[in-house]
Amino acid sequence: MNPLRCLLLCLFTSAQAAFAAGLVTVTVTHDLALARPAETITVNWAELAKALPGAQLQHLAVKDAAGRSLPYQVTNVDPEAKDPKDLGVAYGELIFQHDFAAGEKSAAFTVEKIAEVAPVFPSQVFARYVPERLDDFAWENDKVAHRTYGPALAAPRVPGTNKEVLVTSGLDVWCKRVSYPVVDRWYNKGHDHYHKDEGEGMDMYGVGITRGCGGTGVWDGKQLYVGRNYQNWKVIANGPIRAIFELSYDTWTAGGAIVSEVKRFTVDAGHNLDLIESTFTAQVGPKEFTVAIGLNKDSADKGQENKITVTPLEADAVLTQWEVQSKNGALGTALAVADGAFAGFAADDKNQLILAKAVSGKPVRYLVGAGWAKAGEFTTPEAWNTYVAACAARLKSPVKITLTP
Repeated sequence: MNPLRCLLLCLFTSAQAAFAAGLVTVTVTHDLALARPAETITVNWAELAKALPGAQLQHLAVKDAAGRSLPYQVTNVDPEAKDPKDLGVAYGELIFQHDFAAGEKSAAFTVEKIAEVAPVFPSQVFARYVPERLDDFAWENDKVAHRTYGPALAAPRVPGTNKEVLVTSGLDVWCKRVSYPVVDRWYNKGHDHYHKDEGEGMDMYGVGITRGCGGTGVWDGKQLYVGRNYQNWKVIANGPIRAIFELSYDTWTAGGAIVSEVKRFTVDAGHNLDLIESTFTAQVGPKEFTVAIGLNKDSADKGQENKITVTPLEADAVLTQWEVQSKNGALGTALAVADGAFAGFAADDKNQLILAKAVSGKPVRYLVGAGWAKAGEFTTPEAWNTYVAACAARLKSPVKITLTP
């Protein structure tokens, strides 16, 4: 047989076999020279369903170029979506991750229908409402944990009781030195224990009435106007790779305006910074205004010596803070504003602030997070600032995804 004809026949036969098996190639590219560890790749399910008709979340295999099976997640971000033809189009996205090395700007993966049931992958992210602790809402990944405060904590104390009362929309940090989930474990062992490092990490971060690590407000150029504790919550996705949830805040007065806010959090495995999309709605007053995202100027426990270094990186739209606590070690916190909304820096008596331009009804996107020196990954402010700048660059230059049946 003619060699060229033989080659074409082989290629045709291979293509037939791939089609019969139900296989799609996912090519992921980006434009940055830096490394992108734990890059989260999201494939639109409706597009995938066109290439893999009848694909089901429990009968899939995702593999890298070396043939290694990868953990994956399928979301349903629209619970009202209908699937009348049983094509799986009610699903939202197929999610998996890849570690791009420095200089590696392209990677290919396959998504294949399989007959057997896919394994259940260990979850690296977690988010939940915590009614047993006065309506806290807590979340974490394999790097760091957070919580914030709900309506029960803000309710007035009943005379004769010792109920805790705190009115704040600030965000807390729980420092981890382990990669497994700790939120349920720490709530179970109790307040006095998770404020001490008993081997897994600790809550060493004070919030009070500050913005904590990433709380927001409306800034009028001189004063910060902030809301109360979140009022409602909704979990949209919960692992194993990505958690998505929303917190809603009732209206508050901001100078001559009345505003409300909905925060949507996207928490990915392998990342110290979470993506938050805050949608402010002006009920009364101007439809364009400035919002501020804050970092507590002094989060150390009372009686503990600390030293704080604040670094504004205007070119990257980034604000970082490095706080060395005499007993608990150093903690880096950070904020980064996306989408060209950056509007400068400011401060009030309690918070360092990064500013962003906001339009009523449209989300402001920003990164919020922390890294603890005792976890071993960031032990100097330089290492923390380099990491945060890279995260900001990745946010501004997302990966591009192509499907090839």
